[in-house]
Amino acid sequence: MTNDVLLRADNLVRSFPARDSAWHGKRTVVRALNGVSLSVAHGETLAVVGESGCGKSTLARALVRLIELDSGQILFAGENVRTLRGDALRRYNRRVQLVFQDPYGSLNPRMTVGEMLEEALRVHQIVASSHQAARITELLSLVRLPSAATERVPHEFSGGQRQRVAIARALSVQPDVLIADEIVSALDVSVQAQILNLLLDLQRDLGLALLFVSHDLRVVRHLAHRVAVMYLGRVVEIGDADAVFTSPLHPYTQALLRAAPQMRVDRRSANVALTGELPSALALPAGCPFHPRCPLAFDLCRVQAPTLHAGKDGHQAECHLMDRPAETV
Repeated sequence: MTNDVLLRADNLVRSFPARDSAWHGKRTVVRALNGVSLSVAHGETLAVVGESGCGKSTLARALVRLIELDSGQILFAGENVRTLRGDALRRYNRRVQLVFQDPYGSLNPRMTVGEMLEEALRVHQIVASSHQAARITELLSLVRLPSAATERVPHEFSGGQRQRVAIARALSVQPDVLIADEIVSALDVSVQAQILNLLLDLQRDLGLALLFVSHDLRVVRHLAHRVAVMYLGRVVEIGDADAVFTSPLHPYTQALLRAAPQMRVDRRSANVALTGELPSALALPAGCPFHPRCPLAFDLCRVQAPTLHAGKDGHQAECHLMDRPAETV
């Protein structure tokens, strides 16, 4: 892993129109991304974690421009991605690939694996037609599927095998960045481990940058170099994985770690527990969006939104508590 930033997101904002009730409700907006900033370097794994509805998948789709942003900037190798059109956008889409949570929904049910991989190679002109069969066999070998898989269609595979096919299709265009959106969440634990180990091997062998979206902290700790924690459309903490897991700065991160199952009593966290319900994205609370659930909230939290505060070694968190003397917390 190097420190050279490959993909950077700065202050991304994306809203969706909505109504505040099911029938003829008042028109409003859901702020799915509310100023998200992060980056991933060559050969690095950045994990994005948080509860369902925090904006993780919207972020993944925005980075590959399946969803257009209201504002903000995406830079790839220093180039402004939001201004790309035509062939330039196609080149970007080849270099940054997204693997979806549900491979059965993202794979064409009428096409064989061989046809899907051949289509990607042909459209992006990766290899000459005379070499496509050899490249397809190589791709299947990379994801540990037999060459006979080329003749099968998606419903003939297990869930884990379909996810391997989806990864092979993403790798077929030789990307620099792989965005994995909850790709093991629907798999059995034993199969999850196989896919995670496959990702680690692929990153080592191919030098991929990996943005790994997940809600499973156990999985993230096994895989990530750095972790970004999202809450209601914002990154509330980001830093090296070891620092985030051993010395979390934000009360929300502390609560997530406390909620994670632990087999050994001596390893259970003594950090604060979450209280209350997740606020509606249709009506975000004033001040810090986490303050209604935070047992450490004080008056400032209810009226003023915090900004990212820097800790040690690039470890940052959006929390007013970082401005307070330790004895008052």
